[in-house]
Amino acid sequence: MIRYAANLSLLYPDRPFLERFEAAKASGFSAVELMFPYPAGLDAVHDALTRNHLQLVLFNLPAGHWEAGERGIAILPDRQREFQEGVEEAIRYARGLSCARLNCLAGIMPEGLSENEALATLVDNVRYAADRLADHNIRLMVEAVNSIDIPGFFMNTPRRVEMLLDTVERPNVYMQYDVYHAQRMQGELIGTFRRLASRIGHVQIADNPGRHEPGTGEIHYDLVLQALEEGGYEGYVGLEYIPAGDTETGLRWLPRQKR
Repeated sequence: MIRYAANLSLLYPDRPFLERFEAAKASGFSAVELMFPYPAGLDAVHDALTRNHLQLVLFNLPAGHWEAGERGIAILPDRQREFQEGVEEAIRYARGLSCARLNCLAGIMPEGLSENEALATLVDNVRYAADRLADHNIRLMVEAVNSIDIPGFFMNTPRRVEMLLDTVERPNVYMQYDVYHAQRMQGELIGTFRRLASRIGHVQIADNPGRHEPGTGEIHYDLVLQALEEGGYEGYVGLEYIPAGDTETGLRWLPRQKR
């Protein structure tokens, strides 16, 4: 049976971040994911998880100056020390919050950087992160993010992530398969999942267009989720979407007993 996790960075947008944990529990969830726990602080997030009996299943490595438009620094040669420091910070949070998966955002290609140099830097950084995380039994995800919403994003298709995994050759590195991003770039959602199922460590969903809840767009989520079940997917499915209205109304597509 598929397990679902509420993404607290996008769901319950009418509530302050730390109040979203209680809202997720009230909605019937036992697991949550989020983009970044760092601004709220380790103690505050730990308290929110504990108080609401929630499991944190995924968050991102530090990804640079998010408010300034950065979406990861893993491809930037002049910021490898910063990346490595971010890995250590993420490990501290993951251990403190009992989270076994971290996601790496590759970043946006800057002017003047060659693709070969960006890829070489990314490979080095992913290997570093994987080796450090392996010491703590933590899995590393690498996510493909579509370059329509985020122009210039380096890892923009599942195929590119697949090639990266082939090069990195670390057993604890997996693909984070975001169905919304995959649909924006290439489609072939079920076929891609079936081909890469053994290499997928986390799944996220949103409908297209609009990045809202399933049932608001063109993706046949009944078939996609059925394929996950039939394919033996044992991870979590993160609800990383922007509610079209209020969050609870938008959750009607997912029966409460499945949350």
